[in-house]
Amino acid sequence: MANLFDLRRDFTLKVLDESDLLPDPMELFRRWLDEAISVKTMEPNAMNLATADKDGRPSSRIVLLKQIRPEGFVFFTNYESKKAKQISENKYCALNFVWHELERQVRVEGIVEKVPETESDLYFEMRPAKSKLGAWASPQSKVIPSRSYLEQLMVDFTSKFSGVEIPRPQNWGGYILKPHLIEFWQGRSNRLHDRIQYLLTEKGWHIERLAP
Repeated sequence: MANLFDLRRDFTLKVLDESDLLPDPMELFRRWLDEAISVKTMEPNAMNLATADKDGRPSSRIVLLKQIRPEGFVFFTNYESKKAKQISENKYCALNFVWHELERQVRVEGIVEKVPETESDLYFEMRPAKSKLGAWASPQSKVIPSRSYLEQLMVDFTSKFSGVEIPRPQNWGGYILKPHLIEFWQGRSNRLHDRIQYLLTEKGWHIERLAP
């Protein structure tokens, strides 16, 4: 096994200066995401979603960002999953985006709530048929006896909806994380990274630089 102490690299591609900032962090995030897409980052909309239950015990997993709105970040999932259960118990969640090709991260903290059902319907209609069937077939986060059990559920729902429009399951839909903190991280040489934090106050977004 490699010596983990020896795994290190320097960061030299870009800088994050106050002159690069925008008053609205959501607009700066859009700019950074567009740049990640332009350099063909793998899964540029992938984000780590961290949740915690009512006792503060955390969980995290990678989900996909599906919409950026002025008020927050939208993703979709099964409402009976572990993440959904924890969100129902504790609305405070966090996101983390990592774009290695640009030596960048974005860290987000905020409150999560469901989007209206009509919006979940609209997005579900846009999904490929097999993704729609997968939403029906997967009892997400539940213990299942085998892979073949899951594959049989897929066969069953494929048969059930053969030749008809596939509706959105009532236990599947969207959430929006409304941020109160967004941090932009740019890797720099000698581990003296740039960290710029936007903190939401009664007067709007307050911008400050953090030590790396």
